[in-house]
Amino acid sequence: MRFIHIADVHFDSPFNVLTNKRDFGTKRRLEQRSAFRKAIEYISNEKIPYLFIAGDLYDQDNVRESTIEFINDLFKTIPNTKIFISPGNHDPYLKNSFYNTFNWNENVSIFKDEIQRIELDDVDIYGYGFPSFYCSDSKIEEIKIKNKEKINILLVHGALDSSKTSDAQYNPISTSKLKEIGFDYVALGHIHKKSEENKYNFIYPGSMISFGFDELGEHGMLDVILEKNNLINENNLENNEKNNLINKKIKNNSTKINFIKLDNRIFEEKNINISEINSQEELIEKINSIKINKNNFIKIIFEGKKNIEINENEICKLIANENILKVEDKSEMKYNFDQLAMQNNLKGIFVKRMLEKLNEENSDEKAIKKAIEIGLKSFE
Repeated sequence: MRFIHIADVHFDSPFNVLTNKRDFGTKRRLEQRSAFRKAIEYISNEKIPYLFIAGDLYDQDNVRESTIEFINDLFKTIPNTKIFISPGNHDPYLKNSFYNTFNWNENVSIFKDEIQRIELDDVDIYGYGFPSFYCSDSKIEEIKIKNKEKINILLVHGALDSSKTSDAQYNPISTSKLKEIGFDYVALGHIHKKSEENKYNFIYPGSMISFGFDELGEHGMLDVILEKNNLINENNLENNEKNNLINKKIKNNSTKINFIKLDNRIFEEKNINISEINSQEELIEKINSIKINKNNFIKIIFEGKKNIEINENEICKLIANENILKVEDKSEMKYNFDQLAMQNNLKGIFVKRMLEKLNEENSDEKAIKKAIEIGLKSFE
């Protein structure tokens, strides 16, 4: 079977935490629409029979009905494609959500907060939707596959093998449990970075477009071709063969995953050594001289030893290139703190006290070092 796997579209995301540049959010939302339209056109041209959307199709707190109509109108253009949506933590299946109140096209199936199995000729599709903005007990790990002779796919939004306490609220799922269940493909959403090669086919496609500098590189969707031959009968295996059963099952199936780029923009970082920079004007000129791909969004990272005070927000406002969205100062002050702290004067006492604060639990290293920098300037 062939299908498209997409996730974390986040329609109507405000984008207001990314930059203070005027109209950026509106432009990015237009690009978001363009990327989704491109995905639907690809499905139409390739006559792909299934589309899986693994949650966070839109942002519940910001989405407009006009946006839902835009999405559904595109779904109408692929009437022969069966569309399955698993609501996530940003677009849960609430009483007042558009998943519940809007009249979706007949080719759209939306999973609710109980595990559901949809039986089709060549595949059984299991799915689950977030009932609220948090989910910790989906019972995904308790699923029993009804027919292992068919292709079995799980569509779900969740945190696979999460090591963070905070992700315990976002449907934590164990890889080992999924392997025991025996799905042929798990179409995941929630993590905005696409999965590396996974022999068990537990896959995140990544977000459809990038939402910031923690999501570098290309973004889009996955075009998947999944074939399943007859399964090996475990009862016919010797004990030593049973140990390799999972590997045998994987080898007995065939999966081809093709990444399709949808976002025309790429977020990237560029480092600048500012050790030889002696004024803010000189720094701005150096930034403005950098050659930048006009389709990319850039974060400038300062490194080296600084000779001037760095005000990141002020510098960002003065940069001429609109594609430079952020600057981050990772440069070090030219001062030797340990030597300064040993001086028997006000400067030494000041540095010593600030270093003590730096060593306190939960201290803000960046803020304290900034305070030291400003304080030392006043001694000059």
